[in-house]
Amino acid sequence: MSNLQPAPPETEGTSLGRARLGVFGIVFFVVAAAAPLVGMTGAVPVAIVLGNGAAVPGTYLLVGIILLLFSVGYATMSHYVTNTGAFFAFIGRGLGVAVGVGSAFVSLVAYLAIQLAIFGFFGVVMAGEMAARFGLEAEWWIWVLIAWALVFVLSWFSVDIGAKLLGILLILELLSLAIVGLAVLFSGGGPEGMQLGDSFLPSAIFAGAPGIAFAFAFASFIGFEATAIYGEEAKNPKRTVPRATYLAILVITILFAVVSWAMVSGIGSSVIIEETVGITGELADPAALLWAVTDQYVGSWLTEIMKVLVLTSLFAGLLAFQNSAGRYFFSMGRAGVLPKALDRVNKYRAPSAGSIATTVITGIVIVWFAIQGLDPFANLFSWFSALAVVAIVLVEMLVCVAIIAYFRKTKEDTRPWNTMIAPILALIGLVAGEYLLIAKFALLAGTAADGSDPTVDSFALNTTGWILVLLPFAILILGAVWGKARVSKENEDLIKDLVS
Repeated sequence: MSNLQPAPPETEGTSLGRARLGVFGIVFFVVAAAAPLVGMTGAVPVAIVLGNGAAVPGTYLLVGIILLLFSVGYATMSHYVTNTGAFFAFIGRGLGVAVGVGSAFVSLVAYLAIQLAIFGFFGVVMAGEMAARFGLEAEWWIWVLIAWALVFVLSWFSVDIGAKLLGILLILELLSLAIVGLAVLFSGGGPEGMQLGDSFLPSAIFAGAPGIAFAFAFASFIGFEATAIYGEEAKNPKRTVPRATYLAILVITILFAVVSWAMVSGIGSSVIIEETVGITGELADPAALLWAVTDQYVGSWLTEIMKVLVLTSLFAGLLAFQNSAGRYFFSMGRAGVLPKALDRVNKYRAPSAGSIATTVITGIVIVWFAIQGLDPFANLFSWFSALAVVAIVLVEMLVCVAIIAYFRKTKEDTRPWNTMIAPILALIGLVAGEYLLIAKFALLAGTAADGSDPTVDSFALNTTGWILVLLPFAILILGAVWGKARVSKENEDLIKDLVS
């Protein structure tokens, strides 16, 4: 390693735009990726009925705390590593190039998968809204391909343009959810009062089927780690990235915990499961729960606005993950893991080649699902969202280990809390979360084995389910082998980018 030659200097064609994003610009991308309104209308009602009922808000709070612990070491590491590859750069520095490359492929698959999942959900919602409001009957994939093309066009331009668009959409989305939460709070907490213990006491959180609730909670946070991806485009990244990471997790945690509590309290914690089943028609329309609470405590006018904002929330998520995947392609191309042509940027200093690669891959999958006649929600959304969550939590676990190893090796930061205690606590929480995710994967992905009950049985997966759940681990191993082979060929750019 000591004889490495410097990597070739970056040029305008191979470097991202500098100092384009501040703290709030990055937070907009990250919170938009979490798609809070989509989570409230999709994940929260299902977690209430199948998970731990009134304690779902406490579950979101606990997962947020785990990820805040994770962010302590993550933010500390960002002071010493500023790389658009984020996770794989961190892991490469701490655990070596091979493991770093393996994690890079896992992260890339996760971002592509979650974007595909959102495309499926968008197709369902958009087709329904256009038919109901304007009488425009069209297949889901037509609306998806329109959004697919528009996302590519926006991603082609500089990242700050996307941040401004996301900012407008996100402010409206957050404002609408805040109005609902405050309306229930100022009403005294609904028919049974506040009843905070029913939602936030540990005994309540771990009652019922907490694994299901934890699975949906972790799924709702996917994308927060993208703060470091924008490090090279941030203003003063050593300060901006840590602040954006903490702020993004706090916003997502508070939002999900408070608004889900408002939904529970607004109906009544003692009857929330039964009422949710009745309101949503046995979860056939999970969004009906939020609409019912909004109608009662605010008014139907806000409900109608929020129905439109669900679509803008989904679109914002599509754009956010397009940017994340494109920057991973860029970083992996620049490092020599993937073809060097992927490290190209356009005149707007956006990763054009990476954006093209992302667009081509997602386009092929969308068209294939359409040709096969597969369901956009039961297949495209459920399969890929479950796969993405397992993949991201796996990489987050590796990041925790890498942070500990890096600082023990380099002694660049010797604070025990930042470099040892917080990462260990986060690792424990993430391992537990990954176990729960895999145990209830059949419920998330809709891949239960014949004759099994995924709400009761754990690890009861059909063939498709096992392929999806094991795929991130297989990609990690194969990617590590590929990374080792690249190192053995003395790919100095790769080593320079990850380990030097």
